[in-house]
Amino acid sequence: MTLEKLEDYFLSINEKKYKARQLFDWIYVKKIDNFDNITNIKKEVIEKLKSDFYFDKLEIVKKEVDVDVKKYLLKLHDDRTIEAVLMEHDYGNSLCISSEVGCNMNCSFCESGKIKKQRNVESGEMVSEIMAIEKDTGVRISHVVIMGIGEPFDNYDNIVDFIAIVNNPFGINLGSRHITVSTCGIVPKIYEFSDIPYQVNLAISLHAPTDNLRSKLMPINKVYNIESLIESIKYYLSKTNRRVTFEYIMLDKVNDNPSDAMELAKLLKGLNCYVNLIPYNETSGIEYKRSSKTRILEFYDTLKKNNINVTIRREFGSKISAACGQLKSSKEKV
Repeated sequence: MTLEKLEDYFLSINEKKYKARQLFDWIYVKKIDNFDNITNIKKEVIEKLKSDFYFDKLEIVKKEVDVDVKKYLLKLHDDRTIEAVLMEHDYGNSLCISSEVGCNMNCSFCESGKIKKQRNVESGEMVSEIMAIEKDTGVRISHVVIMGIGEPFDNYDNIVDFIAIVNNPFGINLGSRHITVSTCGIVPKIYEFSDIPYQVNLAISLHAPTDNLRSKLMPINKVYNIESLIESIKYYLSKTNRRVTFEYIMLDKVNDNPSDAMELAKLLKGLNCYVNLIPYNETSGIEYKRSSKTRILEFYDTLKKNNINVTIRREFGSKISAACGQLKSSKEKV
């Protein structure tokens, strides 16, 4: 629950709403997972809390470790599984979390697309991803990216509640600028997201500069084409003045040609954005191959020469099941 919803709850049982802050402190600062450990709320209220709520603990089913990265397969209360990835940077510890069990977007290069959506991950379960991995590692998560299994804007209300919970200074207290939401381009939700009162980062999974190519890679483009996507981004920029990230997976001889780089530069000219070029994590059962280092650098140079801010994503987990959905798929033998 968000702090505001918890305050309403306490008022509804004729208690002072400040008890919501006390409970947030016990859960997110003192990190208790049993109501009986609470010492500053009277016993009859504790009993009421125990009858109305429960602690939803995630079970770590599997963990794979590589240099500066740990990948987790987590089991939910209904035995379904999701993934989370902890990445160690020089600026802190970044956790990539899942927002759905499976995904209906069916992007052709993505392992998660093989796993059809079974249900949304609730806001509390997303928070539990952070809590479980902080408990396992003993380190504080300083940045969160909602880029794991699932399309966040297909689970919009839970995403907004999640942000409210982890951003709250009485809770996990993650700065809003340390939270990034990635979408494949559900245009109406980008407009809605532009108006929320949080300075959260927005990343767009673009992966192609033209409708013809993007529709082949990402079926969502047949519903919301590139023109409508860019218009929604312009609205977001006008409302937030926050720079947008465009994610671009480098697929060998598919979207990494010199002409693609020129089209991309033309598309993004004048936008407050930068492009994150991502070396593709090859995965079994999907025919795409990773672009060569030479082709990636040539693509990068073309964007640079056309005054587009661009980076090449640092690779994590090349020796483990690093691709989104890969660990879940291998476990379930999809």
